[in-house]
Amino acid sequence: MYNLFVAVLAYLIGSVSFAVIVSAFMGLDDPRSYGSGNPGATNVLRSGNKKAAILTLIGDAFKGWLAVWLTVRFGLGDTAVALAAIAVFLGHLYPVFFRFKGGKGVATAAGVLLAINPLLGGLTLLTWLIVAFFTRYSSLAALAAAVFAPLFDVFMFGPHVIALAILAMSALLFWRHRANIGKLMNGTESRIGDKKKKAAAASE
Repeated sequence: MYNLFVAVLAYLIGSVSFAVIVSAFMGLDDPRSYGSGNPGATNVLRSGNKKAAILTLIGDAFKGWLAVWLTVRFGLGDTAVALAAIAVFLGHLYPVFFRFKGGKGVATAAGVLLAINPLLGGLTLLTWLIVAFFTRYSSLAALAAAVFAPLFDVFMFGPHVIALAILAMSALLFWRHRANIGKLMNGTESRIGDKKKKAAAASE
């Protein structure tokens, strides 16, 4: 029964959409109404409000961390941790409070991994940073991190039930980025900093 309770609670925590809440609090348009329609930090940044985007990023990562940390803190075991990880991630992707229209889960997944193990989370974030730095594709960096996260986990801790949850999150993250994958393949995906360059060129 406590595993069911953990899963439900984690899902509800994940269903708190910080993109929508922060935008409403700061008087911005609903992020689901412009840009990609994705309620995440990247789309909130399109509003031009960097503070709102940063708060969204922190909030989405924090809820992933919180759901897993609470499960670890109370010593509920690996199965409960795995359930909390996947449930909070699903909550972000399909939030019950916001008509099941959620984000892509990158920040929330990062929070989950940091709570499972700081080294695991750190290595995954480092992977994202390296790929983003050299390619300037945020989506490609997220996909690379999704590939390496379960590999890092198994390499450090061996096969276990939590690794299955991480693998499931990675698969879901790929699914949520399917449009980005198509754009990457046909060369139309936007790069980090492209908008700044366009704005600078327009001002010349």
